[in-house]
Amino acid sequence: MSANGQAHTDFHATLRAVTRTYPGARPVHALGSIDLDIARGEFFSVVGPSGCGKSTLLDVLAGLSAPTTGRVSFEGKQVAGRVPEGVGVVFQEDASFPWLTVYDNVAFGLRRAGMDAAETARRVDYAVGFMGLRDFTHAYPAQLSGGMRQRVCIARTLVLQPRLILLDEPFGALDQQTRLLMGDELLRLWRETGASVLLITHALDEAAMLSDRVGVMSARPGVFIDLVTTGWARERDSRIVSDPGFGAITARLWSSLRTESMKAIGREA
Repeated sequence: MSANGQAHTDFHATLRAVTRTYPGARPVHALGSIDLDIARGEFFSVVGPSGCGKSTLLDVLAGLSAPTTGRVSFEGKQVAGRVPEGVGVVFQEDASFPWLTVYDNVAFGLRRAGMDAAETARRVDYAVGFMGLRDFTHAYPAQLSGGMRQRVCIARTLVLQPRLILLDEPFGALDQQTRLLMGDELLRLWRETGASVLLITHALDEAAMLSDRVGVMSARPGVFIDLVTTGWARERDSRIVSDPGFGAITARLWSSLRTESMKAIGREA
């Protein structure tokens, strides 16, 4: 059993003594040492001050960046050198291809993998419908709002049927109201697919609303200084922000984060 009281077989992804230092004339110790267990089917969010290593953590877990020390595992197998099969990644930047329609954007990864046309069509039709894009199947990204373009990127990940979804500030460029609605869509996706989710976000309210647990990171080099269990029911949505416990959770997150954010600002000054 782990310190969290869960059997190790329940862990979908693990990091053990993970650090990341960027080499150079003045090496930058960006991350760790980090120990983290993400349970199967868990929604886990990470908050922390700018430059604390949140995105580095995601890159290491995704296999996009190798840890300097330590071990990263997904479903019991070491992550090394590439994104493992079963892991999907969505970034903040609009990664849609402007010359492709919504349908062709969503189908891109499946076609590149050589999937047959019938299964590709089945998966794309489902994902486009699930993300509310059916009326825009033949539209191009330039004809869509920012929130809709992010839906395209999420749909393109969804068709790959990932068992672990990694999201790096996917709604950072959206207004508050759109972010809340996109959060509802993300929760629906999480429930219906049964995937585990790791979300990187700067927004404490977003982390508090969406997550089963929230990890608060220190100023660089980033380590976890608090792990907050929200206690929300799985069938939650953005209406949870009116729950009296919501304010208590965001207050705890800010209490843990405030000093670290001041450290980060002082370092940049």
